[in-house]
Amino acid sequence: MDEKIIKVLIAKPGLDGHDRGAKVISHALKEAGMEVIYSGLHKTIDQIVHIALQEDVDIIGLSIMTGAHISIVGKLMKKMQEEDIIDKTVFVGGVIPAKDISKLKDLGVAGVFPGGTPLFETIELIKTHMKRT
Repeated sequence: MDEKIIKVLIAKPGLDGHDRGAKVISHALKEAGMEVIYSGLHKTIDQIVHIALQEDVDIIGLSIMTGAHISIVGKLMKKMQEEDIIDKTVFVGGVIPAKDISKLKDLGVAGVFPGGTPLFETIELIKTHMKRT
């Protein structure tokens, strides 16, 4: 039986222009057999949710280097509820202080990957989470 290919949106919200990490994780997820859509830079929450709907992704990964991760994730979760796509898994990577990880998980994020997290940890979280859903 064929295994479902996991479809992931890697998105760069806001004015953050640093996307090396987003490109690295996109490549790693593709190498792990996932289908990856990269949003490109400077996307609004509305644009990210629109892409997620249009592409019917399973996972939304946000790459945030600005320090605005809690505000951005809160806005994303609210918009996802408005669009009734709360079945999508969300994870966040970037410059994320350890003290904010539990706050992001309280907002509904499945995984948080601060800079320096080994790529296999992100891949394993996604695969494990998708097996449970």
